[in-house]
Amino acid sequence: MGGIKNNAGQGLTIVLNHLFVLQDPEELLVYLKTLKPGNIVRVASHIDPTPKLTDEIREIFTALGSTVVKSLKPRDSWVFTVGCFIYWPEMGEIIGCFPRISETE
Repeated sequence: MGGIKNNAGQGLTIVLNHLFVLQDPEELLVYLKTLKPGNIVRVASHIDPTPKLTDEIREIFTALGSTVVKSLKPRDSWVFTVGCFIYWPEMGEIIGCFPRISETE
């Protein structure tokens, strides 16, 4: 996902069983409010998510379990996966590469 495949837009990319790019914060807000139990949502930022993250959108992501969304700054990258389950599954596996960031950076 990204510029090489040209399948991610600047801001946030939302995945629900297929690639779904939401550029407008209002559309993102409407989408987030329609999530139902059983939905699995993956979010990945590309370039800069902060202009798209209103306070209300950050609150929703926080309620979904993100511990970082409120502290994102310009040019930060962010990946978040949530399963909206009534009862959380026993196990899940996520594979990928993430840059290593030290506490001093």
